[in-house]
Amino acid sequence: MHYSVPYKTKQFFFVLIKLSIVVGAFYFIYSKLSENENLQFNEFITFLKENDTFSPKNIGFLVLLSIFNWFFEILKWQNLVKTIKKISFRDALEQSLGGLTASLITPNRIGDYGAKVVYYAKQFRTKIVLLNLLGNMAQMTITTIFGVIGFIIFVNRYQIDINYYRIVKFGLILFIVSFFTILGVKQKRYKIKGFSFERIIAFIKKLSLKTHTITLSLSLIRYLIFSFQFYYLLNMFGVDVEYAKAMVVITSMYFLASIVPSISIFDVIIKGSVAVFLFGYVEVNELTILSITTLMWLLNFVIPSLFGSYFVLNFKLPHNKT
Repeated sequence: MHYSVPYKTKQFFFVLIKLSIVVGAFYFIYSKLSENENLQFNEFITFLKENDTFSPKNIGFLVLLSIFNWFFEILKWQNLVKTIKKISFRDALEQSLGGLTASLITPNRIGDYGAKVVYYAKQFRTKIVLLNLLGNMAQMTITTIFGVIGFIIFVNRYQIDINYYRIVKFGLILFIVSFFTILGVKQKRYKIKGFSFERIIAFIKKLSLKTHTITLSLSLIRYLIFSFQFYYLLNMFGVDVEYAKAMVVITSMYFLASIVPSISIFDVIIKGSVAVFLFGYVEVNELTILSITTLMWLLNFVIPSLFGSYFVLNFKLPHNKT
């Protein structure tokens, strides 16, 4: 016997889910600020005041960089979605920020995929997930390219004490994993976000060269913006370091932090730990680096997610989506 759940009941549970997402995001943001073992919140605020961080000039410029960062991310999403359906910039804004809010408390930002698909009819949802994956892969590609170059320069410049035995051991493990991965791909068992590798490649090939070029270009612009924002914060806190020298460390930091699987809410802790280690070689004190990574997190994740919570709470589940 088939039983259909009443529409009002569905709406009630949907409202409950939306509230859970927003409350969960707010709670985790609060907990990371108040219970950060590496950087006490009072110590963080005192450090900002001592360095005149809250001057109108600094706040205005930092917020402007964050706005541009998300402007190009939203533009990238709009460009990707238009391959199956045209959407306005406002719609892309709502979906991007709403997805960010939902992703904060989920591993590897899985919530972002789920949040975006609910805006579309069933026939579009598979493609929406793949487009979202493509956008993230493009950003990761830029991060990896710059990161590998930066890390090679970093290792050669600062003569890091490397345990070659561990490297050989890691290389052997990587070889074994790669071998079974290739084997799995050939047997069509290997999956990313629930999709076979072959299906993802086929989907990527279907998209035009123009779409891929724009996606990578917007990802590059975003990367240059938030990496410069980090450099600007270094200068703002009195760290005297050349741009090229700083970028070697910054690109290495983003690369190393990006390859560590995590819940987005812990992003500030991971980047903070990696940044403290790397910037130690250029003699930047721990408090300064932890404060910068916290500010970057607040500017580019927390504040946008607060706006995203508005879209999550005001999202209405229509009877028939198109």
